[in-house]
Amino acid sequence: MDSPHGAAVKAEDFGLKGPRGWAFRGVGIDAAPGSLIAVEGPSGSGRTCLLLALTGRMKPTGGHAEVGGHRLPKKMSAVRRIAALGPVSGVNDLDQALTVAEQLREGALLQRHYGAPVRAMLRPRAERRAAAEARIAAALEAAGLDLAALPKGGRTSVRDLERLESVRLSVAIALLGSPSLLALDDLDLKLSDTERTEAWDLLRSVAARGITVLAVCSEAPADAVVLRTCPKDPDAPAAPAAPAEAEAEAEGDDTNDDTNDAENDTTNDDANDDTKGADDALAEAGRA
Repeated sequence: MDSPHGAAVKAEDFGLKGPRGWAFRGVGIDAAPGSLIAVEGPSGSGRTCLLLALTGRMKPTGGHAEVGGHRLPKKMSAVRRIAALGPVSGVNDLDQALTVAEQLREGALLQRHYGAPVRAMLRPRAERRAAAEARIAAALEAAGLDLAALPKGGRTSVRDLERLESVRLSVAIALLGSPSLLALDDLDLKLSDTERTEAWDLLRSVAARGITVLAVCSEAPADAVVLRTCPKDPDAPAAPAAPAEAEAEAEGDDTNDDTNDAENDTTNDDANDDTKGADDALAEAGRA
C-alpha cells in the first residue's frame, strides 16, 4: 500500500440546502493534512450530508470548500478520486452475502479497474494477483483486522462480524486505494465504551500514516479537529446563514413551511427545517 499525502480540508460558510431546508450551513474549517477531523452532532443534524459534500459525493449550495487543493463544488470529481469512504450506511454498505475474503478481493478488483493506472492492467496475471494480495495484507494491517482471529478466518461471513470488525473491514477496503482522505459515518454507533476507544485509536493510527481522517460521531475526542453540525448550547444561535447568492441558487422553496407558526416558535421551526433539509438532500443528491 502506497504512502499517500494527506489532504488539507478548508471550508468557509459551507452549506447545502434541500427543497425543504438546510441540511447544514455556515460550516468553517481549516485542517492540515493528516488531521483527525470529527463531525460531531446528533442524528438528523446534517452530519452525513456534510461528510458526503466534503468528499465530493454531494453538491453544496452555499459557500465553498477546498479538499487537497481541489475547490468544491467545481472539482467534485477530483475530490472523489482522492477521498475514500469507510462505512457510510446506504452508500457503500458491505455485502452481507460475501465472506470477508471475498469482500476484500472484490474491493481490490474494483480498485484495480477504476483506480489503478492502465499500465498496471498489462502486467502478467500472477504479478497482478501477488500485488493485490500484498495490498490487501497491508490494508488489513493498517486497519487492525486479523483474519486469523475471526471465527472462520477469511471464510467468515460479513454478516457474522461484530460492529467494530465491520468498521475495520470497511477501513481496510477504503485504504486499498491509498486515499488522501478517509471518511467514515456513524463511527461510534452501537459500540461499547471500550470499542469506541479502539475505533478512535484506529483512526489515529491511520492519520499518523499521513492520511487525513474525517469521522462522523456523537461525541468527538479531545484531540480531534471538531466540526459541529448544531450548537452544544441549546440556547446558542444557529450556524450563520449562507450568502444570499447561495440561497438564490439552492434547489427548492421552503417559504411555505409552517409559516403560520413561525412567530410562536421560530427556534423549533428552524431546527425542523434543518432536519428535513438533511433528509431531502440525502434522498435526492447523487452520492456515487
